[in-house]
Amino acid sequence: MFIELLAAAAEAPKNQFGFLEAMEQGGVIAWSIFGVLVIMSVGSFYILFTKLLEQNKIMNQYKAVRSTFWRAPSLKEGATKLDKNSAWRQLVDDAVKAEEEHGKMADQLEAHDWMHGSLSRSEAAINSKLSGGLAFLATTGATAPFVGLLGTVIGIYRALINIGLAGSASIDKVAGPVGEALIMTAIGLLVAVPAVLAYNWLQARNKKIAELLNGFSTDLLANINSKGAVKPAVAAAPAAKPAAAPAKPAAKA
Repeated sequence: MFIELLAAAAEAPKNQFGFLEAMEQGGVIAWSIFGVLVIMSVGSFYILFTKLLEQNKIMNQYKAVRSTFWRAPSLKEGATKLDKNSAWRQLVDDAVKAEEEHGKMADQLEAHDWMHGSLSRSEAAINSKLSGGLAFLATTGATAPFVGLLGTVIGIYRALINIGLAGSASIDKVAGPVGEALIMTAIGLLVAVPAVLAYNWLQARNKKIAELLNGFSTDLLANINSKGAVKPAVAAAPAAKPAAAPAKPAAKA
């Protein structure tokens, strides 16, 4: 009985319409298109995770700005409480440098505009760094379906050639190429959809960070122009004093 089962398994036809079989029938072109889609997918997820970590780091550092930086007596002392390589430290350093060079200008209005422009340039540099890599996500989301469609077109073209050579549209002549075509279309969509979702999500988070940077830059400018008198409400509010303990009743004689 066991020998008969082995013999039947050996005589059973092999599956000629699997993924590897379809790719082998497609040859170099099919593998090349598949390789391009794999590179797009790996690159998209790499950018997603690296940018997500970078954004989380900046948002977590903002907590230190709100809790410790503005409580310092000066911008220079407050800068020492921030991470050296953080975006917030870069803005503070640029603001301090602009303040030092502010007094060298004779026209106060032009000096104010120059200081505002210096902080704006610093913000733009940080936002540009945060946006790095997002163009790859946008390109992947826009082109991956068409790369898969290219595999689809080539697969259907090969199916039509097989039909013409065979003289009949038998399933064994067209199933492999058509299956390859459908696989390429599906892979293209699987690569494009996560890339588009990641791009939109990261862009929304970048917009939120840009708003925080702009607000912080405005506070820095107001603090410099007021000689340290103007600070955000979170820093100006004094710490709450502990409630006094209730007085003990006087001991009776």
